[in-house]
Amino acid sequence: MHDQPPSRVFLWVLLGGGALSLFLVGIFFLVYFSVRSQQRDGFSGFGDKIAVVDLDGVILSPKEVVEQLRKYGDDDTIKAIVLHVNSPGGGAAASEEIYREILRVRDKKKKRIVASIETVGASGAYYASSATNKIFADNASIVGSIGVIAEWYNYEELIKWAKLKAITLKAGEFKDTGSPTRPMTPQERAYMQGLIDNMHTQFIHSVAVGRNMKDDQVRALANGKVWTGEQALPLKLVDQIGDFRAAIDDTAKSVGIKGEPTLVHPEKRHEGLLALLFGDTSEYLPNPARALETNVGFYYLWK
Repeated sequence: MHDQPPSRVFLWVLLGGGALSLFLVGIFFLVYFSVRSQQRDGFSGFGDKIAVVDLDGVILSPKEVVEQLRKYGDDDTIKAIVLHVNSPGGGAAASEEIYREILRVRDKKKKRIVASIETVGASGAYYASSATNKIFADNASIVGSIGVIAEWYNYEELIKWAKLKAITLKAGEFKDTGSPTRPMTPQERAYMQGLIDNMHTQFIHSVAVGRNMKDDQVRALANGKVWTGEQALPLKLVDQIGDFRAAIDDTAKSVGIKGEPTLVHPEKRHEGLLALLFGDTSEYLPNPARALETNVGFYYLWK
């Protein structure tokens, strides 16, 4: 029996080493992603879990926050949710959608949900927070601003200066209300003010429902003013002075968690070059529809 040529032995060693390397790499990634998943969602079976949902920045779309609230609200392994707020508010309808989802979690799912206001929780952000079981704020936090705002620029004089002429064809007296190319008529101003007043009434009633107050009590505070957390406490706009850690500890105690709770945070989306090349690129590309969005917006926004 003859020995195999050295070149063939080397080939088998090379193939075997490559297969072993691929196997080890596969095991590494399996363990890595398993640990990442456990770190993100909390170790199942170890301790009790509180989910943390961030309401951060101007509220333009409710989608992400609502999805997170729904996910944790429906998850029986999550004992409670803390809404970590640092927002001046935003779109009226977007704020309302977040408010309604919080109410669903609180009243239908019977799951405790608490707001912890950091630097600012005003207007639409306060609207959403008012639906929680309890609101925490720091002494210097900014809260309130129960009001509605709609504003836009009128560039009629600029058009005249540039010797341009705006042409509008319409069917319906109020179809181009808020046009930036001409002054508003008294009838249009009254029409717009009626919309704003109606939204303001909705805001007041929603806060009253969420805070278990009467509409008149909230209306007395609904002049657009903001208050510090210290000032807001006797006004019943917040329930307790305390930071995020205090909100976590109090919530854990309220739902019977003994010891340190496991905090569960949503997975952060990492948008990079690959996402730009192969993912949804709509937000990076010119959108003709956006060029037409010159209509008036209504906002629960502190400015």
